[in-house]
Amino acid sequence: MSTSIVIADDHPLILKGLKDFLIEKEFNVIASAKNGKEAFTLISAHQPDIAILDIQMPMLTGLQVAEKCKEANLDTKIIIITFEKSEEIYNKAKSLGIYGYILKEFAIAELEYCISCVLRKYHYFSPELIEYIEIKKIPEALKTLTDTEIKVLKRIANNKTAKEIARDLSISDRTVEKHKSNIRTKLKLESKANSIILYAKEYEDFLHKYK
Repeated sequence: MSTSIVIADDHPLILKGLKDFLIEKEFNVIASAKNGKEAFTLISAHQPDIAILDIQMPMLTGLQVAEKCKEANLDTKIIIITFEKSEEIYNKAKSLGIYGYILKEFAIAELEYCISCVLRKYHYFSPELIEYIEIKKIPEALKTLTDTEIKVLKRIANNKTAKEIARDLSISDRTVEKHKSNIRTKLKLESKANSIILYAKEYEDFLHKYK
């Protein structure tokens, strides 16, 4: 039996394009909505396999619809589509158990594969979104360093020598070397001299807030 789908978007052209695409791919689009309240009513009434929702809609956002579906224990799996690359929305979507998060500019390219993943109970999030969030995200290992170790690492990123770092931080050369050794251990870096420099350069953006 063909997969049953409810779609919702407050932009008529996007809604029509989405519907035409899904019908062409032989999915069963049983209803479409122009706002979040209507979408939730349709999902409650039809309980489709999948609901594809725009995030920004009048009355209820896509995330609010997903939240209401969760509260109502509906089995419909939610896919949201949006232009927004947002870590906050991504985290909220994950907390609500949303199965798919697709960026609109890649919707046609990714939607069919996303649906196939969701039907197999896999989660699918646009690779562009994940890449964007991971670039912004502070590596967990970096959080294990002390403030002084971060300051040392920042100066390494700025090509400073051990003597210069020692002078900047009013510590001895030996203490700088001890900090560097601790940094290598915590970040699980190779003992090669340039391993710490390469790491510092890669994550330099996260070190700017330290003086």
